[in-house]
Amino acid sequence: MRVRPAPDPLPVIESLDELADLVTRQPDVYLRYSHGPETDSDETASCDYEADVLMPGLSVSAIAPEPWWPRPVQDWIARRIRQYAQLHEPGRFPWVLTGRVVGHGPDHEPLVTDIRPIAALGDRALAEAAARYREEFEVGRDSTTGQRPNA
Repeated sequence: MRVRPAPDPLPVIESLDELADLVTRQPDVYLRYSHGPETDSDETASCDYEADVLMPGLSVSAIAPEPWWPRPVQDWIARRIRQYAQLHEPGRFPWVLTGRVVGHGPDHEPLVTDIRPIAALGDRALAEAAARYREEFEVGRDSTTGQRPNA
C-alpha cells in the first residue's frame, strides 16, 4: 500500500459547506478516523479484528451522496460524519483522502490504497455536522419498523 506524503501541515476544512464543495467537485473522497496520514504508512492496513485478518487496504467511509439522494449534500455528509464520530478520540481525528478502492471490509466499507491525503476536518466543521444531523434527521428512528425513539 502506498500513502503519498501529506501536505505539511495537513490543511483543515473549516466548514461543512467547504467539505460539501469538495465532495461535489471530487466525489471519490473518503473519510477516515485515525492518527493521521503520517501514521497510516506503507506498512499500514486495516484489520478485521473479529476474524483476525489483515485487510488489503485502509478502511474508509464514502462521504459523497448516492445519486438517488434528494436532499442537500450537507445532510448526507453530516450523517456520514456522525455515524463514525465514536472513532474520534484522543490522538485520532477525521481526515479526508482519495485513493484506489481495492475491496470492501466486513461492514461493506471501502478499502483503499494509493492514498492521497487532502485535509483534516476542523472543529467547526464537526460541530456543524453534529448540529445538522440533530436538526435534519430523526436520530435513532428504527429503520426496520419506522418507530420513532421513545415511541
